[in-house]
Amino acid sequence: MADLTTTTATLPVRVASTRLRFVGSIALLCIAAAVAGPYVLDSYTVNIMVRSFLYATTALTVDILWGYTGILTFGQAAFFGIGAYAAGITFTYMDFSLQTAVLALFAGIAVSAVVAAITGWVSFFYGASPLYVAIVTLALPIIFVQVLYSGGTFTGSSSGLVGYNTFDLSVEAWFTICGVGLVVLTTAAWFFVNSDFGRVLVAIRENEQRCTYLGINAPRIKILLMVVMAMIASIAGYAYAGYTVVVAPEIGSFVFGTELVMWVALGGRGTLVGPVLGTVAIDVTSAYLSGNLPYVWKLIVGSIFVLVIVALPQGIAPVIRSALRRLWSATSGRDVAPMLAVPALVEASEGHRVGTGSDAPALDIADLARSYGSLKVLEGVTFKALGSELLGIIGPNGAGKTTLMRCLSDGFERTDGTVAVFGRAIARTPPQAVVGFGIGRSFQATSLFETLTVAQCLRLARHRLDRANLLSHAPTLALPESARHVITATGLDRELAIECRHLSHGMKRALELAMVLALEPSVLLLDEPTAGLTKPERTLIGGILVDLVQRAGLCTLIIEHDLDFVREISTRIIVLHQGKVLLDGSVAQVVGSELVRTIYAGGAHAEARP
Repeated sequence: MADLTTTTATLPVRVASTRLRFVGSIALLCIAAAVAGPYVLDSYTVNIMVRSFLYATTALTVDILWGYTGILTFGQAAFFGIGAYAAGITFTYMDFSLQTAVLALFAGIAVSAVVAAITGWVSFFYGASPLYVAIVTLALPIIFVQVLYSGGTFTGSSSGLVGYNTFDLSVEAWFTICGVGLVVLTTAAWFFVNSDFGRVLVAIRENEQRCTYLGINAPRIKILLMVVMAMIASIAGYAYAGYTVVVAPEIGSFVFGTELVMWVALGGRGTLVGPVLGTVAIDVTSAYLSGNLPYVWKLIVGSIFVLVIVALPQGIAPVIRSALRRLWSATSGRDVAPMLAVPALVEASEGHRVGTGSDAPALDIADLARSYGSLKVLEGVTFKALGSELLGIIGPNGAGKTTLMRCLSDGFERTDGTVAVFGRAIARTPPQAVVGFGIGRSFQATSLFETLTVAQCLRLARHRLDRANLLSHAPTLALPESARHVITATGLDRELAIECRHLSHGMKRALELAMVLALEPSVLLLDEPTAGLTKPERTLIGGILVDLVQRAGLCTLIIEHDLDFVREISTRIIVLHQGKVLLDGSVAQVVGSELVRTIYAGGAHAEARP
């Protein structure tokens, strides 16, 4: 077994080494092209491509935000403009020197970072709609341009600033510097988005709610990412001002922000290389068309954009990538899939369990209430749950069972009452903070990440405890014994490289349970974990839950509609009816209750599930 583990663990290292050599080789070729370009291309093309490289740098930041994280932003133009105007204003009024050059660079970066942080804070507060960031960043370049207009002669108003002293560099030198910088940034971005942390960004894009209940602070990550991308766009703007010796409001305008989004969409968002090449190609082509066809070139570019979006909604890069993969498979007889390595599973010491050794009840709920206006969904719910207790919660449809789960896992959900975990009140805290109290929750409808593999989903569940690598993949995946037991018993350990969308329903339910257990919770909240499963699958999950409660001392609350299943696994049952605790007693007391039979009479086992 040790030899097998060693062999498996070395596979990701070999694959990572192969990927590093491949990407490094491509990067070196691109750097060589950036160095040789000025001696091969005509002077006009070289001149235009310097600007294109800086635009592509900014478009790359849009792709990371929008293509990978799902943050549709029009504000990168404003950060580009801030960097440019920091240089233009400094060089105009303080003249150019090494000291003022450094001052202008850091001033642009600092202002961009502050503005981005404020923008992110406004856009990503708890409960904010994804549209908030699009609306806020849509207004950002408009505000920026109005500030420039209001600056009068200091900012140059609508005419901008021109003719200031700047770096004494030739066009060829600018071409090489900007070209090499773009290659280095794109290479670093490739490693970043394909790293373990890069999968966190994709997970936020696909299912932010699930990320939140895994203890991942999605708003904080998005704000930090927006700050870093704003700083990069500011540096590109700074270089633009130093190269062109002119800054005007148009470079930070809403039109430029929209063009960046268009270029990313045309190239293929979520591909990095597509937006970079697309931006360079479109900008160079536009420069030639504007000279040869001054009245119709925008119509031509706009028509191409519409055609590509209609025919290729994912952009051009994914089509080219698919064609190259098919060509590789046809010529080499091998698929690209083996390049994706599976991490070796190792045992994680369960040292993060909350409340270990505490005599307090695992869960203490007092007078919990939840209402929506005059509608009272929960009222006066009070009970305690101990460790090593599997507490079944039953009741007819609309009794408030799922609402109760939300109130226990989200401090903002309840209207009144208190919830304490091992004596610690969760107060008014968001779900990602509640996870730190030791609460893990599954959902009534399976909530996973469709394009991520089983291994990547499990690693996401460990993000709060084992921080993800920023530029690489960890060769091993540490899971607690409880999570390993679930994936081994259900066969998921043989499906680690499979994307979630290809799993059966039973496998998805098992994976969600394993992800929750990977959090090392002290209180487990399961909302219909066996819904839609076959009887053998239900029996398997039931056995796993009983084993977890008995061996790991895990306090478990389970909502189920199948009374027979609840009776087989529960140590105690609570009956909810019309938002109140109707009965709280042993399995025999509840199952034998005439009141419970009356409530469930007429189709308790056939309730419609929302």
